[in-house]
Parts: sequence; structure tokens; C-alpha cells
Amino acid sequence: MVNIAVLGYGTVGSGVVEVLTTNRETITKRAGEAIDVKYVLDLRDFPGDPIQEKIVHDYQVILDDPEIKIVVEVMGGVEPAYTFVKKALQAGKSVSTSNKELVAKHGAELLALADEKNVNFLFEASVGGGIPIIRPLNQSLTADEIDEITGILNGTTNYMLTKMDTSGADYDAVLKEAQDKGYAERHPEADVEGYDACRKIAILTSLAYGMQVDYEDIHTEGITHITETDFKYAKAMNMGIKLLGTSRREEDGLFALVAPMMIAHDHPLYSVNDVFNAILVKGNALGDVMFYGKGAGKLPTASAVVSDVVDEVKHMGTHIMTIWQPQKLHLVEYTLYKSRFFVRAKNGTEDKARALFGNIAICHAEGVDGEYGFVTEPMTVGDFEEKKSQLDGFIVRIFMN
Repeated sequence: MVNIAVLGYGTVGSGVVEVLTTNRETITKRAGEAIDVKYVLDLRDFPGDPIQEKIVHDYQVILDDPEIKIVVEVMGGVEPAYTFVKKALQAGKSVSTSNKELVAKHGAELLALADEKNVNFLFEASVGGGIPIIRPLNQSLTADEIDEITGILNGTTNYMLTKMDTSGADYDAVLKEAQDKGYAERHPEADVEGYDACRKIAILTSLAYGMQVDYEDIHTEGITHITETDFKYAKAMNMGIKLLGTSRREEDGLFALVAPMMIAHDHPLYSVNDVFNAILVKGNALGDVMFYGKGAGKLPTASAVVSDVVDEVKHMGTHIMTIWQPQKLHLVEYTLYKSRFFVRAKNGTEDKARALFGNIAICHAEGVDGEYGFVTEPMTVGDFEEKKSQLDGFIVRIFMN
């Protein structure tokens, strides 16, 4: 039997205990031995819950117990998670975490420490909830050079954009609906401003290219400026709008970006709706492969955490190699990122738009008066911003994937 400790008995922590209990027989067969939760660390008590007999309030109890071989960290946030995880690894205990903030900030350092101590630091659940993407990048796609990773990485914003698209509701209405259903937090900035997706694409990019990508270096835009009018134009062009996290390798180097983007109806991510996530990986030998599923939620995330625990049990005494060096990978300047752009502008500026942007495709949306839209040829962000500043009547722009 392998004894583990769970740090945090919130949504994911209770899900981990539930998955281990419900699927105990199957998990035991796959791990090769039984997995038992000996401790659960939480500030609270849970009277009436069977877990109460395993609750501890002092992390040192877990750290000092030689029977604890694996620590599951599902508290969230950088501290005290970072301190707890680092101490666990230093004590020779493997760690499984769902904490994207922790992994994005300290992933390379904690992997190096796990290697030094011949234990494991696994984080499948930190990106995409229950979607297996970390392990495929680390193990299954090792024969390929990764040219691009593009994904719908946040279920809250995908739900909101889907509702705006299908019902014609405005941003404030769909945000309230998402909050009422429990998909969005009362303070939703991490989701709607793109910060959550930014951390996830930073993790995926670091793994794909083997060096540290700092999420602070990734240009990030949220969905707060997207309106029902934007969706009317998208429908007129047979397109959709998705919040995408993307990193792609070009001759100039590596670009990374998080922003709402218009995508065509035949794009693989076009039909990914509601709270679902999907990640499209392009390899130079494999071509395109897509991973799809629920990107959040108690049991999908817990399932991914437990899969890491099983992997750690099977590799007890053996470090699973993950190439993620602490050396910083410098991204190409955002202003050099090349894209087509969709632009909305006030009527009467069409000739000026053509003079500035050259060959543009003008479009109109049903029920929208006093303005028009147009699509540019591919150009850098820097060039676009310079031309845009000269266009009187400019309203908004959206990237086109």
C-alpha cells in the first residue's frame, strides 16, 4: 500500500478522495498496489464527513511521516503551495498538482529538484482539467518538432462566448448567467481578462520547447470588449469568436499570444462550445492533432490528478524525465506578430481604410447601422497599430486566426 496526503479539501481535493474511493479496485490494478489517503491538510474541520478522521492542520505532520510517499497539492495559488511542494520534494516525496499558477511560475525549478531527489513532480491537471495534454507533449509527441500550439484553454470564457453567439445576449448578461451557474467566480478577472489562459499557454509552450516561458511576457487580452455586434459580423462572415491561447514557431523565433480571435467555420476549434476546452498541436511530422474534453470541474480535474498519482506509484524510485530547463526562452516582440485583422469603423471612412490598409474585404452585418467591417491582409501588429491610428472612425479590432 502507498500512503498519500492531500493538501486542500476544496472542490478538487474532495474530488481526488472521491475518485480514489469510487474507482479503488481499478486504480489498484493499474498502479500495482493500493493507494490510501492517510492525511488531508485543511484549515477547516468537516464534522460529520468521514474525511474528518484524516484531517490535519499542521503540514509538518505530513512532512515528518516517512509513510507518506506522495503529496497531492490542490490548494491553488503560489503560496503556501510553493513552500509546501518544495519541502515535500526535498523530503523525498513525489508531488502531483493541479495548480497552474504554481507550475507556470516555478515548474522548471521544481522539476529540477524532483530530478535531484529521484522523485517526481507531475502536473497533468494544471492545463485542460481532465484533458490529457501534458503527458502526450512529454511522452507521445517526442519525435516531432512542435510548430504551433493553439487552444481554447478556459471553460468560463468559452461558455460566455458561446452564449453570446447563440442567444445574442450581451457580455454583462452572459457573465451573470455564468456566475449563477457556478462557471464564473464572483470576481471573474482571472478568466475574463485572459490571465488563466495565459498561464496555461505558458506551461504548454515551456514543455513544447524545453525552456522557461514567463507568462508575464505573453501579450494577453480578455473578452470584456467583445460585444453582440462583433458576433453579428462574425455570423455574416460564417465565422466564430473564441478566446485562444497560441504559441507558434516562425523564422523570426517564437510568438505567444492570448486574445479573442475570429476563426472560420472549418477550423478544428470552431465547434468547441460551452465549457469544453480543446488544444490543437501542430507537429512537423505528425501534422495536426487535437485534444478535447471538459477543461474544468471537480471530477475531470481530480481524474487527471489521480492519473499522476498512479504514474508516480508505478515509477517509485525512478524519475520521469521532463525537459523544461530554467533558462528563459525569449519571445519575439509582440509588435512583430503577423495576423489578419477584423476591423469595425464608422461609415464614410471606406476610402481612407483602403488607402491605409490596401486590399481589404468590406463586410456588413444585418441589423448594424452607421458602421461597416473590413478584413485586412496579413500584417504585423506594429504596422496595423500605425495605420489604425490614422483611421478616424475606428471602433474595434479583433485578431483573425
